[in-house]
Amino acid sequence: MRLYFFPIAPNPTRVRLLLEEKRSAGAEISIEEVPVDLSQGDQRRPEHLARNPFGSLPVLELDDGGHLIESEAILEYLEDRYPDPPLLGRDPEDRARTRQLEFIALLRVLMPIARLVHATRSPLGRPPNEELAKDARASLPAGLGFLDDALSDGRSFVAGARPTVADCTLAAALQVARFGGVEIDPSLRHLDRWSREFRERPSAKTVLVL
Repeated sequence: MRLYFFPIAPNPTRVRLLLEEKRSAGAEISIEEVPVDLSQGDQRRPEHLARNPFGSLPVLELDDGGHLIESEAILEYLEDRYPDPPLLGRDPEDRARTRQLEFIALLRVLMPIARLVHATRSPLGRPPNEELAKDARASLPAGLGFLDDALSDGRSFVAGARPTVADCTLAAALQVARFGGVEIDPSLRHLDRWSREFRERPSAKTVLVL
């Protein structure tokens, strides 16, 4: 299999962190990682559009030559194919709680940060959009505050005692914030503690570049 990615892009980062968390716990996973340089427009080249007509990343090329082009589908496929250790939950209740936290990190943190970055200093050259930036800034505190509150009980990871896909998504979001100069409220001390600790993990040091 091959995983096509760009280092800073948050959705490829989520997938790569999940893979490294599984590898660090002993899972044997052989997937070739192939960079696609978004800054040079490589996502618009015919060879990439043949893999994914939308031109987005990540793309997972399967052994049969087919492609998965949506990060949520890729995450679930990798969880099913390499179930140990489980990063999407151990039973229906755990899975639902984990996915809820992951979707909050995705929809209420990662996506507003990505919109804000693209509206202010887009790495893809999009024009500034102050109205979009204002809306993204206004929506960000709710998600960050919710996750800070969840971490206030001292848990090591977003969903509890073990790393999950929720940690992968939140770490990817905060890396984009660092890249784009998005300030995270320093009063969110539980979130700050989690971020510092998670970035010291071997998985994070392998994947995160900021």
